[in-house]
Amino acid sequence: MQILVISDIHANFTALDAVLTDAGQVDAVWCLGDLVGYGPDPEVCVERIRQLPNMVCLLGNHDAAVLGKLDQEAFNHEANISVSWTRDQLSPASLDFLRGLRTRIETQNVTLSHGSPRNPIWEYLLDINTVLSNFSFFKTPICIVGHTHIPIIYTHNGNGTVDWSIPQQGVLTPIQGRAILNPGSVGQPRDRNPMAAYAIYHSDENNWEARRVEYDIASVQKRISAAGLPFRHAARLMDGW
Repeated sequence: MQILVISDIHANFTALDAVLTDAGQVDAVWCLGDLVGYGPDPEVCVERIRQLPNMVCLLGNHDAAVLGKLDQEAFNHEANISVSWTRDQLSPASLDFLRGLRTRIETQNVTLSHGSPRNPIWEYLLDINTVLSNFSFFKTPICIVGHTHIPIIYTHNGNGTVDWSIPQQGVLTPIQGRAILNPGSVGQPRDRNPMAAYAIYHSDENNWEARRVEYDIASVQKRISAAGLPFRHAARLMDGW
């Protein structure tokens, strides 16, 4: 099976549409959460995700905040503005969809989580010690997370240490042993590459294929400005920070 893995769309429909077009025909879709927040298109993004066939979706921290399930004081001032604005943009159907999302999904071979397997909503996997400690919080061979907006692969090498690598775009990478993988962000990349990031998981062969695709960033920036959202949300898109 070819499974489209996406995360951190952040209400950027132009990026989401580019990813779905670039990915082409897939057998299933795994969305790791944060459909909303920061961007200007929350309603259309949620609607599009809801319509995808064979789709499973998780709740992210921005989704949870919009629903009132996470204290907005945990967010910085600019993110807080976006959360409050987003809440007013979503239809009852979209809010109901978000309310029904789980924070973690586990199959026989894969654990899915937005943040980390230990703390699915909030924890960032950004340093080796945090990553290493999280391997004891899932039993499957692999775990796939989002939240950091950075494409990366962490591999447990069996002797109490973790190796990491940045996957090459468009290259099939065999998943060796136990691993934690991150596809990066569709709508707000933070690895200094502004192209929308996603991955294809080739489950039969256990291969991971990281991908990037260009999209019309300027049009998204204009919509952010027109919505009265913070300038920072628009500025960071051009340089991927």
